[in-house]
Amino acid sequence: MSFTAAAIQMCSGVDPERNAASMARLVREAATKGATYVQTPEMTGMLQRDRAAAKEALRDESNDIIVKTGSELAAELGIYVHVGSTAIALDDGKIANRGFLFGPVGEILNRYDKIHMFDVDLDNGESWRESAAYRPGSEARVLSLPFAEMGFAICYDVRFPQLFRAQAVAGAEVMTVPAAFTKQTGEAHWEILLRARAIENGVFVVAAAQAGLHEDGRETFGHSMIIDPWGKVLASAGPTGEAVILAEIDPAAVKAAHDKIPNLKNGREFSIERIAGDVSGGVAA
Repeated sequence: MSFTAAAIQMCSGVDPERNAASMARLVREAATKGATYVQTPEMTGMLQRDRAAAKEALRDESNDIIVKTGSELAAELGIYVHVGSTAIALDDGKIANRGFLFGPVGEILNRYDKIHMFDVDLDNGESWRESAAYRPGSEARVLSLPFAEMGFAICYDVRFPQLFRAQAVAGAEVMTVPAAFTKQTGEAHWEILLRARAIENGVFVVAAAQAGLHEDGRETFGHSMIIDPWGKVLASAGPTGEAVILAEIDPAAVKAAHDKIPNLKNGREFSIERIAGDVSGGVAA
């Protein structure tokens, strides 16, 4: 059963209410264009590097404006709304980088907490330590929807192919990768990683991204994308600014890709042995 998917590109700021209003406007635009599944980027609700200010704006799930808006939009429009992620306050003082998928009557069908924390030091002096504030998730999920089997990831998760392979083996036909990729890493790796995850698993990839220069000073790469199981980019956005991109997704294309290259079936278990090199120039037997 084919369906129209949309990826919403945003430039979220420090005000959750303003971001919620932008999300609502763009989701409605996507629905008007025929989308029945709409995905927003990572950290839809707020990008705020000032930790004190971010903590002040944080809410738990039951009081979060992005969660409320996502549910209301899904019910109003009768579609599936996937909030790529937003920051949710937890009882232990930590934060969850949590995605939500809302069904057509506004119900929460799935929650996914980002598993891999972005703890990196980049060449231009950028340094990020998500683990200092965020509690990583520990559970991957594949959700059965009327139109497809869907797997979930968030941003940095895309660098861990084992997550995607496990979901593909479990039956996922569409992988979701909402993100707020930095400009530096995005220029080097964004499209390559997304297309690789699609090709090696024979699945569609939908990746809504943050884009441009944000109020808190960070710069994100944009280029939201929808990719087919053969690695073809079906739709893409630019490097900055808001956008709504759409593509038709037919799960039959997943089966066709698997029939051509059945690498999920052909995979084999193997062991790894470390071999010491012979200092004389040969290799140990």
